[in-house]
Amino acid sequence: MAHERKLHRKKIKKRKRRRRIVFGCLLLFLVLAASGLGYASFLMHKMKTAMNEAYEEIGTKQDAGDHLDPKKDSFTVLFIGIDDSKTRNFQSDTRSDALILAAFNAETKSVKMVSIPRDSYVYIPCEDDYDKITHAHAYGGTKCTIESVEHLFDISIDYYVKMNFYAFIDVVDALGGIEMEVPYDIREKDAEDHRNAIVLKKGYQHLNGEEALALARTRKKDNDIERGKRQQQILQAILKKASHAGSIPKYDDVIEAIGSNMKTNFTFGDIKALIYYVSSGNSIQTESLVLKGTDDNEGVYYYRLDEQSVEQVSDALRAQLQASAAPISPGEQDDDQ
Repeated sequence: MAHERKLHRKKIKKRKRRRRIVFGCLLLFLVLAASGLGYASFLMHKMKTAMNEAYEEIGTKQDAGDHLDPKKDSFTVLFIGIDDSKTRNFQSDTRSDALILAAFNAETKSVKMVSIPRDSYVYIPCEDDYDKITHAHAYGGTKCTIESVEHLFDISIDYYVKMNFYAFIDVVDALGGIEMEVPYDIREKDAEDHRNAIVLKKGYQHLNGEEALALARTRKKDNDIERGKRQQQILQAILKKASHAGSIPKYDDVIEAIGSNMKTNFTFGDIKALIYYVSSGNSIQTESLVLKGTDDNEGVYYYRLDEQSVEQVSDALRAQLQASAAPISPGEQDDDQ
């Protein structure tokens, strides 16, 4: 068993670093937007079909029947971006390239989110060993990834949304592309691993899905921190484009792109209930928590999480799930509207 695990890890380590995906919030945005449109019935029907196809239980409390009501109950969602593709034949042992844990408080109408660096050195319950958190999905799929995040923060995860990078590409293309500032000249692989297939020049420009993905994944001239900032900027650009009246006729294509590349234990009823978060006329308060750590390049690269930072983020997430407003942990987050 130990020998097989070592061989499996070597196989994982040989794979090239892939792209992280900006997703999740777009799904919610489309449902909310659809509720106020003239052809809302058509869009909601299409969303219902997509959600039914994407629904997959993995053993959370939600799946066991301990059902939450997003209108009145606080809850957590783990967004998982995975690196499967056609060239990899959609294999079961893919890694997670993006992990975002969000805690929603129904009373305060606020959300606290934390991105977990893919190379974070954590305990993987399904392996009973420590490794990069990106490998949890390769070892045990969605369930093992959820258990690893639950162990890291000592918190229960109620829902998950898992997508591959095709969702990102198709959504951007369905919207007709986005406008972005490219920080430096970029040469990256495309979605099918063709080297230097995507070439971008520094400057503000219009990007299609493949080009936006290249911008989201690159870190050759900086690091994961800067890449994370770019991903947030890309998400903002997508939401901005989706909010324009001219994008309304494209929503059905966007929903189709998301639904065909997603798995979740959200029901269609749960998604509709999330309209509550923007229906009262008050702005959603969104707070980004930051996990501090240090680089460890001895042999294999790991991101060693600072224990105090993990504890602070964990406390902030648990406080967020309480009935009253959660306190802000000084120095651990940035406001993000």
